[in-house]
Amino acid sequence: MTMIKDRYEELKIAERGAVLSIVTYLFIATLKLTIANYSGSSALRADGLNNTTDTIASIAVLIGLRLARRPPDDDHPYGHWKAETVASMVTSFIMLAVGLEVLISAVEHFFAPERNSPDLVAGYAGLFSSIILLGVYLYNSKLAKKQKSQALKAASKDTFNDSLISFSTAIAIFASNFNMAWIDSVMAIIVSLIILKTAFEIFRESAFELSDGFNEEDLKKYQQTILTLPEVLEVASIKARTYGTIIHVDVVIKTDPEMTVKRSHELTEQVEILLAADFEVFDTKVHVEPSTMTIG
Repeated sequence: MTMIKDRYEELKIAERGAVLSIVTYLFIATLKLTIANYSGSSALRADGLNNTTDTIASIAVLIGLRLARRPPDDDHPYGHWKAETVASMVTSFIMLAVGLEVLISAVEHFFAPERNSPDLVAGYAGLFSSIILLGVYLYNSKLAKKQKSQALKAASKDTFNDSLISFSTAIAIFASNFNMAWIDSVMAIIVSLIILKTAFEIFRESAFELSDGFNEEDLKKYQQTILTLPEVLEVASIKARTYGTIIHVDVVIKTDPEMTVKRSHELTEQVEILLAADFEVFDTKVHVEPSTMTIG
């Protein structure tokens, strides 16, 4: 129960990062879209719409973190931990929709018969946003690592991309004022492709966890650790799944056929304690079978 309470507290603290992201993105998106409308910058508009999706995504992350902290009930005996992962998947869908809209708009602007260079104020807005977002990324990535939040980690990764996008947007806007107005449209297309790429990566990671996928290398580490117990002669099978960052493991071990039931039970507890201590596995179910290996 101590591990569960600690995890609830970690998610509660992780909410600070989501709130910071919401406030920051709301401010920056409003600033960029307002200046883009004034300056006529297609790239800054694309960047502003990107940050609008980030505002919505951050709200989804906050909702996911709060739902994940709800205790188990009759319909969710394992708890609501996967709400955090669902929030990440919702984020990917939102980013996909906006990314496609930005791409279509940017291509239309590129092939427009007349293109004018945007006002330089749009470039300064991009630079300002880049610095602010870099600060938010550093704070949230550190918080996500410390609190073990998948949703906040995905959001912080997106924030870093947004900082780079804002910087690149600013450079493109400045360059477009040197008789290269087309660069503004090209940058808008690049921004849309980055949005789509990030959306796909977040979707892939979320889908992997929601479909009970698990890292094979981690399973091998669990197996090797269990085999360090001398009385475990063989690991017949091992499976694992995650609920948010909560890990559940099912393992079948083989032991001496003459081992007493009492000792078998003690051995299963040793396996549970070992995996919890070394890998923070929350729940390990151990099944013991007699080994056919020659002993001694």
